[in-house]
Amino acid sequence: MPVISEFYGIKIMMYWNEHMPPHFHAEYGGQKILVDIVSGTILRGLFPFKQLKLVLAWCEIHRDDLLENWRRSAEQLTLNKIEPLM
Repeated sequence: MPVISEFYGIKIMMYWNEHMPPHFHAEYGGQKILVDIVSGTILRGLFPFKQLKLVLAWCEIHRDDLLENWRRSAEQLTLNKIEPLM
C-alpha cells in the first residue's frame, strides 16, 4: 500500500481501487485506523488520542489533496505525496 505522507511516526496510506466511501489508512505504533476523507471521521480502528488529533487535523488541511488521490487511485494512476504535518 503506497505511503502518501509520514509525520510524527504516523504513516498515511491509500490503496488503489478501494471501496467507498473515500478514505485513507493511518498507522502508528502498530495501531491502525481508517478515516473518511469527506467527514473526517474514524470508520474503523483505534489510535492514541494525541496522534488521532494530528491525523484529523492533517485530513482537514489536505482534504482536497486526499480527494484528488482518491480520484487518481480509481484511475490506477500514481498517487501524489502529500505534505506532512509540521
